[in-house]
Amino acid sequence: MLAGMVELAKPRPAAYVLAAHPNWRDSRVNRLLLEQAQGLPHVHVQDLYERYPDYDIDVSREQEAARAADLIVLLHPIQWYSMPPLMKLWLDDVLQYGWAYGPGGTALQGKDLWLVASTGGPEESYHPQGYNRYFFDAFMPPYEQTAALCGMRFLPPLVLHGAHRASQAELQQHAEVFRERLGSYPAWPELEELDACPACEVPRTDRRQEQSS
Repeated sequence: MLAGMVELAKPRPAAYVLAAHPNWRDSRVNRLLLEQAQGLPHVHVQDLYERYPDYDIDVSREQEAARAADLIVLLHPIQWYSMPPLMKLWLDDVLQYGWAYGPGGTALQGKDLWLVASTGGPEESYHPQGYNRYFFDAFMPPYEQTAALCGMRFLPPLVLHGAHRASQAELQQHAEVFRERLGSYPAWPELEELDACPACEVPRTDRRQEQSS
């Protein structure tokens, strides 16, 4: 390389934020986070309930968006210890065998998955002596294994507990943390300590073979 030549900067990592809330009008925190994400460069935001009110997901479109991203963000309230139904349908339809996992399913390998969630109950309710009976981490394995199956790295979740009773100042502070983290990705100090997650091998014998007519 000639002296004085400026090395071209690498493209900034792109993020795909999948936001799911069945009723944005009643949302206190997720609506605020959605607005924060929409104002950031290199961030593509998909409001699932607005885009797919009929639950008819455009799989090819979503796969293209997911493939183009370095970071996929699941933004939603925790409902019955899991995600809203339309986000679950997105996972069912988009993360297909042979595309996201299994033989030939390498489209998402090496990417990062980040859960940004809120709960109605306070943090102390997620405790063996609380009414939710388990620490919140006990509900994370489905998310972690979804990432692992696709060869993705599961990043430390960002969770706001007690969203129903949080003050406006607390909500705003949480939104600012979210915006800073999303905008600064991947320059997070803790990412240096996280190992890449190799894809889990799924043998063909464990999948139902399509019958030809």
